[in-house]
Amino acid sequence: MKSQNEWDKLNKVIVGVADYARVPEIDLSVRTINYADRKDISDIPIGLYPQKVVDEANEDLEIFVKFLISENVEVVRPQKTPTEYYNFCPRDVIFTHKELTISTPMPLHCRKDAWKPLIDLLNSPTVISCKYQDSLYNKDCIGNRDVLALTETTPAFDAANILRANDDILYLVSNSGNIAGANLLQELLGDSAKVHLLQGVYSYMHIDTTIAFLREGLMLVNPERIKDISVLPKPFKNWDVIFCPQPVDIGYYPGYNHASEWVNMNLFSVNPNLVVLEENQEPTRKELEKYGIECAMLPMRHGRTLSGIFHCVTLDLEREH
Repeated sequence: MKSQNEWDKLNKVIVGVADYARVPEIDLSVRTINYADRKDISDIPIGLYPQKVVDEANEDLEIFVKFLISENVEVVRPQKTPTEYYNFCPRDVIFTHKELTISTPMPLHCRKDAWKPLIDLLNSPTVISCKYQDSLYNKDCIGNRDVLALTETTPAFDAANILRANDDILYLVSNSGNIAGANLLQELLGDSAKVHLLQGVYSYMHIDTTIAFLREGLMLVNPERIKDISVLPKPFKNWDVIFCPQPVDIGYYPGYNHASEWVNMNLFSVNPNLVVLEENQEPTRKELEKYGIECAMLPMRHGRTLSGIFHCVTLDLEREH
């Protein structure tokens, strides 16, 4: 059956590729969304990532793919085609829930066609485009984490702003998703699920370095951002919460620091009792094992460099319910 949560037994998944990954040219959307925390952007290395990064990232992805296949999961991969950004993180691009499959209105202009390398792997997704007016981007966010990069001019969101829990959807309002985007998503979902906003906890990009749904009623949270469960929407306030230990920092390729050390909590569920976790995160593994969750410890050396680990680099298409 089509995927509708983050934890049921996995049957089919897309795993990204690192080929042709590049740092995009800096237009208004990239400046406000990706680099709001930087006053000086003169030293950002625009263009293709170093080949060593691409090769090693692909090696780690292959290890991950072989593991999934050993768990009887069907794995499919995006086309290896030149891109304005990358095809490393399919999670960002496509939202699926039950019968709904959409390419989301991603606010980074350089990712407007990011769905195309996935098109052959999906069943006729509905393409939702962002309008990319200059008024969508708030320059006041530069240097101020309390100001979000996006206005409410038009709906915009990445699919990685979202976590699914069957009939309840958690949506992070951040630099990569506005409230108008959440309202549009609710319209598209209709009565099949309710969208709940998570606001004021993390201004930058995606939700999966802040919260991971492990199974019904159990989540892993980033204690620097979720300091108290009172910030969670009502359907999630009664869930059991594991506060993630401080991540073991795996570093980044010199000059390419594109994610915080918290990207290391970015795990991916194969079933309610098994997750894939970055191989150095022993403190997190020990916490998860207290709840009967086994961890497959696998490498993802360039998670901070390419801004994505196991939840980011996947898009689960089918899970058993």
